[in-house]
Amino acid sequence: MTRAIAGSAPSQPRRALPLAARIGRGLAALMLAAAVGAAGGLLAEPGAAVAQPAAQPQAPIARVPGSQAEIALSFAPVVAKSAPAVVNVYALKAQRARPNPMFDDPFFRRFFGAPGGPGFGAPERIQRSLGSGVVVDPSGLVVTNFHVIDGADEVRIALNDKREYEAEILLRDQRTDLAVLRIKPDAGEKHPFASIELGNSDQIAIGDLVLAIGDPFGVGQTVTQGIVSALARTQVGVSDYQFFIQTDAAINPGNSGGALVDMAGRLVGINSAIYSRSGGSIGIGFAIPVNMVRVVIEQAKGGGTSVKRPWLGARLQRVTPDIAESLGLPRPTGVLVQDVVKNSPAAKAGIEVGDLVIAVEGQGIDDPESLNYRLATRPLGSKAALGVIRSGKARDVIVVLEGAPETTPREPVTVTARSPFAGATLVNLSPAVADELRIDAEAQGVVVSDIEDNTPAAASGFRPGDIIVEVNGQKIGRTADLAALVRTPSRAWRITVERGGRTIQALLPG
Repeated sequence: MTRAIAGSAPSQPRRALPLAARIGRGLAALMLAAAVGAAGGLLAEPGAAVAQPAAQPQAPIARVPGSQAEIALSFAPVVAKSAPAVVNVYALKAQRARPNPMFDDPFFRRFFGAPGGPGFGAPERIQRSLGSGVVVDPSGLVVTNFHVIDGADEVRIALNDKREYEAEILLRDQRTDLAVLRIKPDAGEKHPFASIELGNSDQIAIGDLVLAIGDPFGVGQTVTQGIVSALARTQVGVSDYQFFIQTDAAINPGNSGGALVDMAGRLVGINSAIYSRSGGSIGIGFAIPVNMVRVVIEQAKGGGTSVKRPWLGARLQRVTPDIAESLGLPRPTGVLVQDVVKNSPAAKAGIEVGDLVIAVEGQGIDDPESLNYRLATRPLGSKAALGVIRSGKARDVIVVLEGAPETTPREPVTVTARSPFAGATLVNLSPAVADELRIDAEAQGVVVSDIEDNTPAAASGFRPGDIIVEVNGQKIGRTADLAALVRTPSRAWRITVERGGRTIQALLPG
């Protein structure tokens, strides 16, 4: 079984599909058996006004329909409320084909000119991808997936009513697979855009009814219905902050960035990925919880172009059954603190190596991904109570949430000299860099932050996050050390690299 990103469907002529005939909400409730905690309010009788949700809605008890009239109810009021805020996102990227390798020969260029000349240029082609997005503010802020607009030179938005606009990218965040766009309205256009209300993903429960709205395969806006199949899925492998809502509502390529809404028409997630054997939906889809989405939106509204997150400053380990048995736990739960960075928020709060962290603000955690998510959804400067077990005794530790500091300037260097590093960009290590690249904050050396395609560095097998410790017997402490070293040609390069906690030694040709 493979994982597929539910986006980047090829652009095709779009034909609006009719929405499914009114599905009885009562019949759908029968599918819930006796599930508790359906999100949002009950649907109104046909023709009745839909009640406005309270500021902090409490989930009602789900029940079996009591009459034929209730069985005849429909999802249509929910769709009417939320669908106008779901848009199509078209991303266009210009790609220049690689020129004929004969142009690498100076003799050939002498007679035929440089690449780009008449008849010999590398043709430019436009790559188009199609995804979905959600308008989250009447001013025209749109949330979509990072992978939908990654590398795009131009982005266009098509609204539910067929109007199209250019859009600018305000914020990209690969770590959460989210991006925030702003619609560029036409000159003189002042009326607000239809937007969706944000819900609370901590209030949904397994078994709650949800609708997925997007543009699968470019056929036109489509609504599918299902339930919340699972919560807190952390082993999906799509982003750094893995804490997904799983649903069986059909999600297909082109749905990426679309809305997952509850029965009050509130946004509870951004559809992002699917498990699939064929590339189409088999009933296992994943959405980013709206509480994480809200953090990214607020930072975009504040003028941020990147997301700043709380940093704990501790290395954590998942609790296995063997570890749980050694600690006397009835079951594996929480995360074990393996190391604490000096002067980090964890150190200042008094967290110690060997502590077992079992909760954040009363929310239980079962792995490092859960803890990272709980902290990432809280604002910088706030405090978080961590439930900790130390020496068999439970206690609360109050952590002040701070961003990872850049204690050492990055001083980026892109290597161009002939060497195995040519095409690599390296930066100095700091807690901020370590947090971004998910590496050890106390490692020594310089770190690879980027690799250009088709370069000696890429051919040598370097990866972003590799820590260069030593080259030809010389310790590398700053990027300036490596920059000076590669200026001197060498027939062979002895390189020591740390990758994922392992030390790799390699001998590469000059």
